[in-house]
Amino acid sequence: MRKYIFIILVIAPFFVKAQNPARDFTNAILWQQTSGEYRALCFQAYNFARLSLKEALWEAKTTKPNCVIVDIDETVLDNSAFQGHEIKKGLSYDQKDWAEWTNLAQADTVPGALAFLKFAASKNIETIYISNRDGKDYAATLKNLQKFGFPNADESHFFAMKDSSNKEPRRQAVLGKYNILLLCGDNLSDFSNIFYRENKNTIEQVNASQALFGTKYIVLPNPMYGDWEKPLYQGGKLSDEEKANQRLKRLKSY
Repeated sequence: MRKYIFIILVIAPFFVKAQNPARDFTNAILWQQTSGEYRALCFQAYNFARLSLKEALWEAKTTKPNCVIVDIDETVLDNSAFQGHEIKKGLSYDQKDWAEWTNLAQADTVPGALAFLKFAASKNIETIYISNRDGKDYAATLKNLQKFGFPNADESHFFAMKDSSNKEPRRQAVLGKYNILLLCGDNLSDFSNIFYRENKNTIEQVNASQALFGTKYIVLPNPMYGDWEKPLYQGGKLSDEEKANQRLKRLKSY
């Protein structure tokens, strides 16, 4: 009898992991929710943004109104509570759950984001929100932003996703009207189309653009999800378990 109990205890952790591969992301979510390091990196990013914005404003020579472009999720609004909810359900992501979460308009602010954008507003710099939330999330997203008093949280400043997740056409539409001083985001595709195309070696692109980070591009930490995951997976539509196995194989070791 003791032998069988021992065997169950040994294999149980592997059985649980196999049944709930979404738990791979538990530490990432806890890091964002509880670590001082996460808050410090956010404050650091927005402190750099403030300094860079002052310099960009001083150098700006245009008749267009000035603006900053910001992503929303994990850039100004923190969705880690949604991610935690999904893991506790044994999921990595469910579209119905996401719609329910956004409709609640309960996402907290990313540390430093509100203060920075209010500073920008004090310099007559408008905020443009370019997000890949879609039309179904539109009203609730504005409600969430307005609840905290984010500047320019209105329909004329919020560009949601319509036909494509590629943000470049929306950035170009903004550029036609505004002088863009700064861009803030948690994904590289929040900054330029050179980072958007799939299967691109973004490390090479980052190296080539290194002078822009901290000056024109302000990156917020997001260990939970993002475009960086896409190159990890090979094959068609994969299950969470198949993705977990491929992540494990991708790890460097010695």
